Amino acid sequence: MDVTQAVFIKSAAKAREYPVSELPEIAFAGRSNVGKSSLVNILVNRKNLVRTSSTPGRTQLINFFSVNDRLVLVDLPGYGYAKAPPEVRKQWKPMIETYLAKRDNLRGVVLILDIRRTPSDGDLEMLGWLEAWNIPAIIVLTKWDKLSKNERSRQLNLIAGEIRRDKNALFPFSALTKEGREQIWREVERQAGINV
Repeated sequence: MDVTQAVFIKSAAKAREYPVSELPEIAFAGRSNVGKSSLVNILVNRKNLVRTSSTPGRTQLINFFSVNDRLVLVDLPGYGYAKAPPEVRKQWKPMIETYLAKRDNLRGVVLILDIRRTPSDGDLEMLGWLEAWNIPAIIVLTKWDKLSKNERSRQLNLIAGEIRRDKNALFPFSALTKEGREQIWREVERQAGINV
């Protein structure tokens, strides 16, 4: 997608706070520190649309971003380890579940996994939710540039087996080289039902 406009709409914790919109939405989910913010920023060609941090768990609300007035990208709080107060972490699960279960214009979720790690319980739980609610998952493997060719192949096979997916259905991505950006955009557009 040729991104000419990418703007923050609003943050929300509850369904009544979601923006009123007919546009298709694609959400981004992943464990804390998996590179979620970097992925969204690179997709939209902006350095700081989504705030990145070296501290995991900085996204504590659901954040909505409009792209070209045709699509909304939704940044969900990272799950797993996070230096956030326990009472905040406790709210994330119901916050994410409510969004996934009740948002009518949600068309798919980009589930971000670190190529160097095996999928966590949180990753598998997220995949289970998506399957239960029949929400298409776009699986992106970040940190692609951190491994050698042999290590990539081994990890790709391992992760595909763990999540019971064809390895060819997984999208490699590097924030450093931007490898994978165009392929991920094509899949996002396909799931969102927009033709560019």
